[in-house]
Amino acid sequence: EGVIRMANTVRQAVESRDALARHLYHAIFTHIVARTNSSIGFVENALFCGVLDIFGFEFFETNSFEQLCINFTNELLQQYFNSFIFENETKLYRSEGIQWQELDFPNNGAIVDLLQAAPSGIFPMLDEECHVVGGSSRSWHAKLLRAHESHAHFRIVKHVLDSFIVCHFA
Repeated sequence: EGVIRMANTVRQAVESRDALARHLYHAIFTHIVARTNSSIGFVENALFCGVLDIFGFEFFETNSFEQLCINFTNELLQQYFNSFIFENETKLYRSEGIQWQELDFPNNGAIVDLLQAAPSGIFPMLDEECHVVGGSSRSWHAKLLRAHESHAHFRIVKHVLDSFIVCHFA
């Protein structure tokens, strides 16, 4: 029952601001979903309206390993979405004799393979490097460059040491 004032460091203030923003986003999103579901007559265990946001709006000068994992997950979701919506629906329409105009949609399989395909995907190579005696970020990076320098979705950054770029869709 009053005002509490507390001095914060810059880092604490930034973390508090970010936590508040996350909470507000969650509250607003929950409210929008509830209003949308009520407007379409949502009934428990019935069909529902769902929203999947697979596109991030992050533009960082330097991405972290965590961001690479998030981007990989987005690529997997995009691949699933493409398969489920475009490929499966096309098969269903054809089997039911429904007129269907072929749609051209992006195939991100090469990006997913670049990241996860064994043995030369980025993640399997990282896993292997973690098990090698004397493995290091620098040797992993050198192996990545050798393995993927000609890949259409892999870029070498010559002016930034130990870095690379994955050009991805989602």
